[in-house]
Amino acid sequence: MDIVQAAQWRYATKKFDPNRSISEKEFDAIKDLLRWSPSSVNSQPWHFVIADTPEGRQRISVGTQGPFSANEPKVLDASHVVLFCAKLDMDETYLQRITDVEADDGRFPDPSGKDVANQVRAFYLNIHRTELKDTPHWMEKQLYLNMGNVLLGAGALGIDAVPIEGIDPTALNQEFGLIEKGYTAVALIAFGYRHPDDFNAKLPKSRLPESEIFTQV
Repeated sequence: MDIVQAAQWRYATKKFDPNRSISEKEFDAIKDLLRWSPSSVNSQPWHFVIADTPEGRQRISVGTQGPFSANEPKVLDASHVVLFCAKLDMDETYLQRITDVEADDGRFPDPSGKDVANQVRAFYLNIHRTELKDTPHWMEKQLYLNMGNVLLGAGALGIDAVPIEGIDPTALNQEFGLIEKGYTAVALIAFGYRHPDDFNAKLPKSRLPESEIFTQV
């Protein structure tokens, strides 16, 4: 299907078929989408915990207890669940790491480009760190770019998915020791295949009309 068809085909899956699994090859494509997602100044301030076994999904489900219990079946019945984690901070060592990898990947035919790239990245980071004082929020925004990218890509692959913000980050941080590793849990995406009884699959998609959301100048 083309990209617009994929956008129209995909929907927030409310009930997964627990008897169907995504193949390793297909999920490798999902992992590629996670890795190659765009981010502001290529900052990539993320880490992903991937649960592809019943035991792994059970561990993820600690974040869907209490007020979030409606999301537990989505986690347990999905084929794969990805926990999106954002960095807690971005220091100069991390910025240099990104630039070093870019250099190894051949992005700087002119060696001076490496210093320029590092300066540009530091400039934008410092806007958020010192002026806007919203660095954690800015890094979380990059995760949502990634989530949108992978949701559309999954649709193009014919894989169902649902993004889940209704989680307990504290429980997940504790379960996976994320704070100690420099990250915090932000959201989940569960992947798999829709159950025949999923009510949401039978409903028409609904969006605001073009006349209301577009201004052409």
